[in-house]
Amino acid sequence: MIDARNITVIRQGRTLLDEVSIALVPGSLTVVVGPNGAGKSTLLKCLSGDIKPSAGGVTYHGHDIHTQDAVSLAAQRAVLPQATELAFPFTALEIVRMGAVAYGATEPGLAARSALARVGLSGFEARSFSSLSGGEQQRVQFARALAQVPQPLEAGRPCALFLDEPTASLDLRHQIGVLEIAKAFARSGGIVLTILHDLNLTAEFADQVVVLSHGRIIAKGSTQQTMTDDIIREVYGIGGAVNRLPQASVPFVLPQSRHIGGLDL
Repeated sequence: MIDARNITVIRQGRTLLDEVSIALVPGSLTVVVGPNGAGKSTLLKCLSGDIKPSAGGVTYHGHDIHTQDAVSLAAQRAVLPQATELAFPFTALEIVRMGAVAYGATEPGLAARSALARVGLSGFEARSFSSLSGGEQQRVQFARALAQVPQPLEAGRPCALFLDEPTASLDLRHQIGVLEIAKAFARSGGIVLTILHDLNLTAEFADQVVVLSHGRIIAKGSTQQTMTDDIIREVYGIGGAVNRLPQASVPFVLPQSRHIGGLDL
């Protein structure tokens, strides 16, 4: 279990997170939603150990995350950041190989190729990262995270994926594909936390939803408990229409996984 207790983050006099508590359990995919500036990425960075909160703490399986060295932490969790800047002209394979090396794979090149295949990028190994489309770059970075934690369980302990807007820049097919992989990772005993803006995808894939606004948790629980007209109105400042179509003249598209719920088209 990954447990955060009363974490507060203050930067340059601004409170980015205000006494946030959350538990991430094996077998569960948690989605964090909320408006821009709500503190979603800050929460992810605290939970992954990238930043230390001003107050409160985070534990991995009962141990303080900040007492663990970088190598130990890298073996337990992988992070897909919201944006990545590269200073050198790496190929797709080289980037994913970094994740495999962090994991300690005996054959990192082979592991990297396997991770690229999982995200549908076989044949992209020699392509320069900078030459790829935004969506392809996102999938390469996701493959790097998968190469770092290729199995949901390592030596009997759950591993974790932290995904900051993993569907950004992706088309409908690949949005669903990425979340299917994340869901399968969780169902096999891993821990997944992802940030999403698409509430329809959240409704389909989330086991637990955390609604953030102004650095505080507004709601936490199942999709039925958290995705209501009142909460949408409070958090986003717009009228909600959960489980109801808007006016008849407006098309409503809800992409759905081919595999969840037994559907296989």
